[in-house]
Amino acid sequence: MVSTNSYGSVLVLLLATYVLSVSVTQTWARSVALLVQIGTVWLALHVSGARRPVRLFATGLFVLAALVAIGNLVWTRGEIAASVVFITAAMLYFIAPLSILRAIVLQREVDLETVLGAVDAYLLIGMFFAFVYQAVGTIGSAPFFEGGIDGTIAESLFFSFTTLTTTGYGNLVPASNPGQTFAVLEMLIGQLFLITAVAKVINAWRPLRWRATEASGADEPDPASP
Repeated sequence: MVSTNSYGSVLVLLLATYVLSVSVTQTWARSVALLVQIGTVWLALHVSGARRPVRLFATGLFVLAALVAIGNLVWTRGEIAASVVFITAAMLYFIAPLSILRAIVLQREVDLETVLGAVDAYLLIGMFFAFVYQAVGTIGSAPFFEGGIDGTIAESLFFSFTTLTTTGYGNLVPASNPGQTFAVLEMLIGQLFLITAVAKVINAWRPLRWRATEASGADEPDPASP
C-alpha cells in the first residue's frame, strides 16, 4: 500500500500518463489514458491527505470519468465523445495540484518528498492546460493552432509545457480566443509557481545528512566559552 506523503509514486504515474498520452492515437486509447489519469489523481489526493469534501467531489469525478471512458469506446459521434473525455481529464488535473499545494503549505518540515510534491503539482498544472487546449480545440469550429492545425494530444502537451516554462518555440501558436487567453494564464501561473512554490521549497530543503551535521554541530560545546 502506498503511504501518505509518497509523491515519488505520483511522479512515476504522471510520467507514465504522459508517455501513454503522446504514444497512442487510437480512439480507444483515450479511454485507457483517462483510466490511468483517474489512478494518478486518486493517488495524488491520497498522498496529499485531501480533505473529506475534496475526496467526495473527486469520487464523483472518478465515477463520471469511468463512465466517460466506457462511453468513449461505444459512442459513434467522435468529436462529442472526445470533448467530454478532454473536459473530464482537465477537471481531474485541476483538483490534484490544489490538494498537493495545500499539503505542502501545511507541512512543517521540507524534505525530499516535499520537493517531489512541488514537482508533481507543477507537472499536473501543465497537463491540466494541455487537456483544456484539447477540449477547446475539439469544441471549437476552427483549428486551435495557427496554420489550420487542430493539434493532437502530443502537440497540446508539448505546447502546454513550453508555455508553462515560457520557452516559447513559436512553432505552435493559438489561433484565437479563448486559447490565447488560456495560454497567457498558463504563462503567468508557470512563472509565479516557479519563483514562489518550487523555489522556496528547494531553498528550504535540507537533506538528512545536512540536518544531522547541523544538529551535531549545535550540540558541540563552544571552545571559546568558559
